[in-house]
Amino acid sequence: MSNVIVIGSQWGDEGKGKIVDWLSYNADAVVRFQGGHNAGHTLVVNGITYKLSLLPSGVVRGKKSFIGNGVVLDLRALYNEIKSLEEKNIKITEEVLSISQGAPLIMSYHQELDKARESKLSGIKIGTTGRGIGPAYEDHVGRRSLRVCDLFNKNKLKDKIGNALSHHNPIRKGLGIPELDVLSIVAEIDEYSQFIKPFVKNIWVELLELQNKNKNILFEGAQGTLLDINHGTYPFVTSSNTVSAQASIGTGLGLIKNSFNLGITKSYLTRVGEGPFPTEQSNNIGEQLGTLGNEFGTVTGRKRRCGWLDLVLLKQSVIISGLKGLALTKLDVLDSFDKIKVCTSYKYNNKSYNYLPLDLDEINQLSTEYIELDGWKEKTRNKRDFSELPLNAKKYISFIEEFIGVPVTLLSTSPEREDTILFHNPFEN
Repeated sequence: MSNVIVIGSQWGDEGKGKIVDWLSYNADAVVRFQGGHNAGHTLVVNGITYKLSLLPSGVVRGKKSFIGNGVVLDLRALYNEIKSLEEKNIKITEEVLSISQGAPLIMSYHQELDKARESKLSGIKIGTTGRGIGPAYEDHVGRRSLRVCDLFNKNKLKDKIGNALSHHNPIRKGLGIPELDVLSIVAEIDEYSQFIKPFVKNIWVELLELQNKNKNILFEGAQGTLLDINHGTYPFVTSSNTVSAQASIGTGLGLIKNSFNLGITKSYLTRVGEGPFPTEQSNNIGEQLGTLGNEFGTVTGRKRRCGWLDLVLLKQSVIISGLKGLALTKLDVLDSFDKIKVCTSYKYNNKSYNYLPLDLDEINQLSTEYIELDGWKEKTRNKRDFSELPLNAKKYISFIEEFIGVPVTLLSTSPEREDTILFHNPFEN
């Protein structure tokens, strides 16, 4: 038995959906443990594309799936996602899906606040998706959150809504948004509470039972390490912890036995929205990477910023999340480049850095130091055996491994599930 914790090692969008889908073949259960419907995972199964934001990727293959207490849950988004899968003949039943009683709810007032604040910010703009993720986590920390378990206690629900609105209405008034009353929020909740009820469970009990039976559990992270609220490029981060340690906190399974922490890593680097990006290529190279990689956000459709692979940041992620291996994705996007650069250090005031400083002003003045490698100018797309790869592609992979100190465990050469080269099965820990 082994458990695998899958996280993004960069700023998200690394291709986690395909890798989680590939790994789910050997998993008995798949668990989402943080984030909300701001995270998009794209899966291609038998030629059909599935775009998931809340549901664990395992549901497409009928694997037992969990939404943990670390996830902020939009009831409408969940309903729409389940219905969209049903239109593709994927039936989500209570035998397949369990949702934590403790998951905080995203309400309409969170989304309205998110958009209003971002539009009125002067100076630093975070680039939020406007889906209410941040305000929902704020309410949770402020102990005024509505949680899934509150949906079914009508006697106390109105009091809890009133408590939340006593905080939100003054803010709404200050932002010029109409104030809300308790009954309007009750109506919003009632629309979906009966739909969700069959799925609601005490999931840490179920997960502990699975672990005690030596089942393989796959923990599916969202976003990426560099967007972690504590360890990312603050304040241009998400509102949750995205590192591997969150798998325990966001599920209630305190001791995850025999775990393999796998970092999904794109062969180059992208970022959506604002924030530092030392290796960004605002030129023809960036445009070429974006075009070849089809770099548009799954959830928002926003164009992603593109640049060379940053090994300084990648090694930082390896250390912070305790990664044992990488799943390297989108190698084929680099097939047409004569030369490929990788960042190996930063420099500021004649001082070299092997990590990203926390101060934004300092980051903005960093210069990047690159090593240039020869491209392979051959097709790697759809390759399924390491021996079939061009020599320079193999050298590129080896250079990454040597620099960061952990091996490439999986290699993805297209969005198709079968186009995956396995070096070591993470479930055989």
